[in-house]
Amino acid sequence: MAASPSPPQPDYVRRHLRFGWWALFAFLLLGATLETLHGFKAGFYLDVSNETRRLMWTLAHAHGALLGLVNVAAGATLRALPELPGDARIPLISATLRAATVLLPAGFFAGGVTFYSGDPGVGIALVPVGAACLAIAVFLLARAVSSPSRPPAPTEKRRRNG
Repeated sequence: MAASPSPPQPDYVRRHLRFGWWALFAFLLLGATLETLHGFKAGFYLDVSNETRRLMWTLAHAHGALLGLVNVAAGATLRALPELPGDARIPLISATLRAATVLLPAGFFAGGVTFYSGDPGVGIALVPVGAACLAIAVFLLARAVSSPSRPPAPTEKRRRNG
């Protein structure tokens, strides 16, 4: 009786490299759009009364681009340390890092869409949630990288009947 094959494991290296590069692309486009609004002197973006919007959208662009690079660095870290993808913490690290990459910039962007007397809109509430996700991911990844290196699991050698 043959053993049932184990389900395929997620490829966290590829997942974070792909997610990071696409996030970087998206947030660099946002930055180019903001520069265009600045260049065309768009009032809804540049007027003094819209300073909160300008700050929130700039923060969305900056945090998104940086977190895209953090995802690329996470993918490179997982590739450089082949024992890490087998670590039980990696699924949580992956999920919280990707959540932070969405929630932090989305909170800043939403906070700038509507604002009240210089205060960001309610979307800003996503920022602390995203920051907590980022803190969890970075802490757990730092712990995983700091753990003593484990030798790879031994593979079963088959004997040839001869």
